[in-house]
Amino acid sequence: MTIALEKRGVSCVAELLDKDAPRTCEAVWTALPQGGDVYHAKYARNEVYAMVPRFAAEEPGQENPTVTPIPGDVVYFSFHGGMLDRRFKEERGIGDLPGVIDLAIFYGRNNLLLNGDVGWVPGNVYATIVDGLAPMAEACNDVWRSGSVGERLVYRRLQ
Repeated sequence: MTIALEKRGVSCVAELLDKDAPRTCEAVWTALPQGGDVYHAKYARNEVYAMVPRFAAEEPGQENPTVTPIPGDVVYFSFHGGMLDRRFKEERGIGDLPGVIDLAIFYGRNNLLLNGDVGWVPGNVYATIVDGLAPMAEACNDVWRSGSVGERLVYRRLQ
């Protein structure tokens, strides 16, 4: 699949990890394209993500989990509505959803999925970036430094 920061005109290619996360791969693949406003992580470090409405007929559950993603990891998080605080939901316009899916990419080292409010937040590693990580990492860092306003993170099937 391709993952793009549309406004910045940068994309990368990720290979699905069907053997390690088959349920998550199937759920994401079936639902593509997916995307939304991009956000840069506050706690996890070198992560950008988009929040999208739940799309799987049945949630895949935990598989191939990590709390220490590495550069190039593409990670799926499923958050029920009660896990997200009111202000976070209001800021992102997702207050009326029963839960959301967080589709994230990690572009640098030393990431730790630990949230001060809820503790460890494992995610399913379902793909790995195999082409274009360096320019994507540069663009992701620009999201951190310059801001995310008007930028979208979009996942599509590779044609």
